[in-house]
Amino acid sequence: MTVLQNIKLAVDAVVFGYTATEGLSLLLIKRDASPFKGTWALPGGLVKDDESLENAVERGFREETGVTINYLEQLYSFGQPERDPRNRVVSIAYYGLVRPDGFNLQASIDAAWFNVKALPALAFDHKDIINIAIGRLKAKITYEPIGFELLDRKFPFSALEKLYQTVLDRPIDRRNCKKKIMKFGFLEETKEKQQLKGSGRPGFLYKFDEKHYFLSKEEGINFEI
Repeated sequence: MTVLQNIKLAVDAVVFGYTATEGLSLLLIKRDASPFKGTWALPGGLVKDDESLENAVERGFREETGVTINYLEQLYSFGQPERDPRNRVVSIAYYGLVRPDGFNLQASIDAAWFNVKALPALAFDHKDIINIAIGRLKAKITYEPIGFELLDRKFPFSALEKLYQTVLDRPIDRRNCKKKIMKFGFLEETKEKQQLKGSGRPGFLYKFDEKHYFLSKEEGINFEI
């Protein structure tokens, strides 16, 4: 049976950033061409004939934001026939985690960070893609450690608690959180204490044990908070 097919393949990048002051955010680009000209969208683009999906999403993200990101994980495929008004486009979405203050956006590129709770109107089906990515991120922290890509090299334990609360978008059981996290062995207490500007008792700073951290990511954890 002959199958008529005229499908283009694209990639989209859902890149989350986090800071203690701004919370969880997304890096978006403003489209400069139709359709949806002037509307915000996820970075990405069409896959070239001679490149892998991974190379395509890294290239597309770099070209549209001016930023090189080292790690993107495949999220989901989106292939509704009407998702692009120009032609049939199937998109393979990826997501990743970065620290927004770890790089500078080029002034010549129309890209910006938006808090996930205050996103602008989005092009195509990118709102659906983002919702699935947020759901994946929330689920991910129950079976993988997160934070290495998002926190300072040394940080107070309260910073990790705040990160988990922000990602989950709900309060956590702080009384048992530390005990549960420490049992996995990927967090190390240093001898240094945080510098407090006001009154209060300074706590010790922590850092990730890289070996145990990435081993835990590979083997998985069972973390209920």
